[in-house]
Amino acid sequence: MAVARANYAGVMEDDLDLETAGTDAGADAGFEAALDASLAPAAGAGEGFIVLAATPIGNMGDASARLVSWLGNADIVAAEDTRRLHRLVTSLDVTVSGRIVSYHEHNEAAKTPELLAQVQAGKVLLMVTDAGMPSVSDPGFRLVEAAAAAGVRVTAAPGPSAVLTALALSGLPTDRFCFEGFLPRKSGERASRLHDLAVEPRTMVFFEAPHRLEAMLRALHTAFGPARPAAVCRELTKTYEEVIRKPLSGLLEWAEAAEIRGEIAIVVAGSPAADHGTPEDHVAAVNELMRQGMRMKEAVAVIAHDVHVSKRELYSAVLAARG
Repeated sequence: MAVARANYAGVMEDDLDLETAGTDAGADAGFEAALDASLAPAAGAGEGFIVLAATPIGNMGDASARLVSWLGNADIVAAEDTRRLHRLVTSLDVTVSGRIVSYHEHNEAAKTPELLAQVQAGKVLLMVTDAGMPSVSDPGFRLVEAAAAAGVRVTAAPGPSAVLTALALSGLPTDRFCFEGFLPRKSGERASRLHDLAVEPRTMVFFEAPHRLEAMLRALHTAFGPARPAAVCRELTKTYEEVIRKPLSGLLEWAEAAEIRGEIAIVVAGSPAADHGTPEDHVAAVNELMRQGMRMKEAVAVIAHDVHVSKRELYSAVLAARG
């Protein structure tokens, strides 16, 4: 495969003889051979494997040389949306030589065994999603899980990630973080999830649709308090990229007044360290619920959840207090 000189990502300096490289055909062939060797892991004859390849999250200039190479050479390309794949390969000016298969959340359970069988028969399968890394809040996990169980090789061509880009731009601590994806749409389920996350000490990264952002920020404001630092990252790597860094109260005011469009990632600072006391400190609260008619096991579960202590330890403390 001929590779443009501009697409040199992934080639180490030691791979190329920079002193002797010239403009003649021999130098060009040497450059392309070194580049081609860097684009793919070594594979035995007839060995099938899976490649998870990250796609641009907005700016097509972020497409890696390895992504381009795999798009042009894989036996099968499994795409979350074949229309988006068509736009991607058109933008990158690459021709897909392999079979294109639609693979998304609604058919992955049925498609996974079929694709895995093809790989076990010696095919190279490329997995791409609409944007970013497959299996991270996108299809792909089920395929990797099945491949791992079957002993099938899986590798990756890493690249753009909305999670890491938003985290890096947020201005919030990056030494420890967690990715929470999309919150539940139902208000009760969302409130329950945020209740559990209210004491999460790590920086948190969420995704949300623009038309639901205001409701989400209001829920975060209620669960985490108005002063919690956060950032809304919109249209990352695109022309109208925007990062708004404010406390949750300020972000909620902004969302109420703005017409929000585009892809959204929200980054929220973790909870400051808090002392929730010992299980013994909460025995009286359990006893009060029991006085109101609740069974001890249920009362312990409610209080343990509310104050974030171990149910087992609180149950033991209640029994010990009874003598």
